[in-house]
Amino acid sequence: MLRVGLTGGIGSGKSTIAALFREHGAHIIDADQISRDIVEPGAPAIDDLVEAFGPTVKAEDGSLVRPELARIAFQTPELTKQMNDIMFPRIIEETNNRFSAAEAAGVKLVIYDVPLLTELGTGLVEMAIVVDVPVETQITRAVARGLPEDDVRRRIAVQQSREDRLALADFVIDNSSDLSVTQEQVDQIWSLLMPS
Repeated sequence: MLRVGLTGGIGSGKSTIAALFREHGAHIIDADQISRDIVEPGAPAIDDLVEAFGPTVKAEDGSLVRPELARIAFQTPELTKQMNDIMFPRIIEETNNRFSAAEAAGVKLVIYDVPLLTELGTGLVEMAIVVDVPVETQITRAVARGLPEDDVRRRIAVQQSREDRLALADFVIDNSSDLSVTQEQVDQIWSLLMPS
């Protein structure tokens, strides 16, 4: 089974591109969904996050208050690392579980939609597709989704640089144009990954 990482900064359009690959028949594993699943109420990760970042990151119903965690954890690289040290081992374990399940089901190609591929470890995948847009486009898109601009800028500042992401790419998708241009790039990559 071929494991392909799909990565890019916040607001780059990874989810849109993952959906385009899904239309081709790719099996998608979404790291953001995994990160939500591992902090369901009652999950051990929540208690570890509360211990590290305080009771305000946990709602009365036991759920994680994501905006509050983000507000605190993205203030400094040290706090971001502390959050990642709690989350990443759990994300990697669940990712590997889902890879194993996909392989057991006979899946030939998995697209791993993951914002922080190098931070989680490029060893999870055989190759990487980087979704690239200018930083200002990232900010505009993320703000349009309802995230405060200062939070978006802080996240960009503590995450891997655009240049470092591009350095690990086997393929680059320029997602700064319209959807038809993006679709053409996805189609080309798909034909290389899964030749008929």
